[in-house]
Amino acid sequence: MKKYIFIAFVACLTLATSCKKGFLDQVPNDRLTLEETFTNRATAEKFLANVYSLIPDEFGQRNPNTGRSAGVWTGASDEAEFVWGFNQANNVNIGSWDANSGFVNDYWNNFYRGIRSASFFMANIDKVTQDITPQLINQYKNEARALRAMYYFYLVRIYGPVILLGENVIEPDAPTESIRLPRNSFDECINYIASELQSAADNLPVTPLNDRNYARITKGQALAYRLQAYLLAASPLYNGNTDLANLKNKDGKQLVSQTYDATKWKRASDAYKAYITQFVPSTYSLLRKTNADGSINGYLSCRDIFLDKFNSEIIMSRLDADIEGRQYEMTPYHSGKASEVRGSAGLGATQNQVDAFFTANGRTIDDAASGYVSTGFTDFRAPGSPIATNTYNQWVNREPRFYVNITYHNSVWLNTAFGNVITEFNNNGNSGKATGGNDYTVTGYAVRKAMGLGNWRESNRACILYRVGNLFLDYVEALNESTPGDPDILVYLNQIRERAGIPLYGSGTTQIPVPANQTAMRQAIRNERRSELAFENVRYFDTRRWKIAETTDNGPIFGLNITQNAPNFFNRTAFETRTFTKRHYLFPIPAKDVNSDDLMVQNPGW
Repeated sequence: MKKYIFIAFVACLTLATSCKKGFLDQVPNDRLTLEETFTNRATAEKFLANVYSLIPDEFGQRNPNTGRSAGVWTGASDEAEFVWGFNQANNVNIGSWDANSGFVNDYWNNFYRGIRSASFFMANIDKVTQDITPQLINQYKNEARALRAMYYFYLVRIYGPVILLGENVIEPDAPTESIRLPRNSFDECINYIASELQSAADNLPVTPLNDRNYARITKGQALAYRLQAYLLAASPLYNGNTDLANLKNKDGKQLVSQTYDATKWKRASDAYKAYITQFVPSTYSLLRKTNADGSINGYLSCRDIFLDKFNSEIIMSRLDADIEGRQYEMTPYHSGKASEVRGSAGLGATQNQVDAFFTANGRTIDDAASGYVSTGFTDFRAPGSPIATNTYNQWVNREPRFYVNITYHNSVWLNTAFGNVITEFNNNGNSGKATGGNDYTVTGYAVRKAMGLGNWRESNRACILYRVGNLFLDYVEALNESTPGDPDILVYLNQIRERAGIPLYGSGTTQIPVPANQTAMRQAIRNERRSELAFENVRYFDTRRWKIAETTDNGPIFGLNITQNAPNFFNRTAFETRTFTKRHYLFPIPAKDVNSDDLMVQNPGW
């Protein structure tokens, strides 16, 4: 089933932007053109396609903020680091950013532009009277309504409480005082987002009506964002966070509730359960690939989620994503090899993330029963590899997801059309620092997740934004907080582990003991999220909403000693000291908007 979002950029119908103006000044720059837009179906549909165009392309993070809403989330988490210094994620990591930084302004402007555009479309689509039915107008309105709420979700996830514009379409000639607006409270934002998504979903199809509609928002996609909004609202960052006690409007209105509310977790877990009952497995389901004997192949199951463009696990994705650019970042330099297998490995996975993957028996590497060995070498054939190679023991007998996610020294490259290309990340190796010039991994590892099996120049694969793996792990997190010990926690957590090809939690001899209490289960769920959802733009927001980023994203971040050859290459080495303080939990509101709106307050610390 195809569930992706197809993006059409329509330059002649975009809404005006200006680096000198705030989001409230993002108004149509040609009234006549916009009036003409809604005289026929074709141009109105192009306008709606432009509203769609701001759905994030998270494969474009090497050069974010180019109008495609790509984030800094992978490189700015403890999962990864880009080699190129111009990448904004690197600025975030060292604390070199503020309310005037370009990417801080871009996300704010992009998503508010999408909100304004959606509202304008909803207010004008009824003017189209030819070659369109009332039913289609209703569907288009609700697509725009869903997109508008999704863009608000993206805003609050980054900036915290924001301004809700409601149904107002602010006119270009409106007096200045009419657009002076304060921020809404976080709870008001979440309630609005959830209500709008539910209203839109009530009028959207469960599946695309036909091939021409595969690009359009469906009921399940809209409601998936409603779930994520509820989970965010229940999380420690916004649920009784006294660190944000001073985040108030100028009239004294508290913008983040200072009282912990356990019912927010219950609201979230109930919503997830209802969603799963409605859509899983009838509409969406975990992708599973099996071996000849019928057993689950964890490696292929987890790898092919990102290679099978229309698989049942995908809930939300963006089709025209920059997969070619991302694959260049993941493909090692491979000096002297064919151009089809020569890239940069410029997106390096950290040792912190490498250590987070389980061993083959489903345990963390610090578990005495894991069998983890930290030194020495073994001739080892990794899952998916055609041959065995001399492998550092830290990377031997790890879980299948490790081999889906990580390219390590002496591993075999995925594209075997030119023979078995062995990746060498040591300093003088074929993909090492001394060899690659500006193209090398700063960590000694490269990110591999979503890498194709052929030429890295592939350009036709979707960027997954939300999938069933996210859904199940979100659900068990909310359920463990609202109803510890509920049987569903193990049911859905174990479905993720079973699909990954590792032992389940249980009481059998081949199983791992069930976490003893709510606290232990919370950590088990967080460990599972870190492995299952690695490099999917989840970790950055998890560490923020859990309020643990002062530990995970502050201080030294580790890789291997890339300036050395063996044996010193294998030494754990800090490649960067990162800076994270309490103010970094929220992005600052762009300075230009705080300065132009005297009712707007800045986030604490900025």
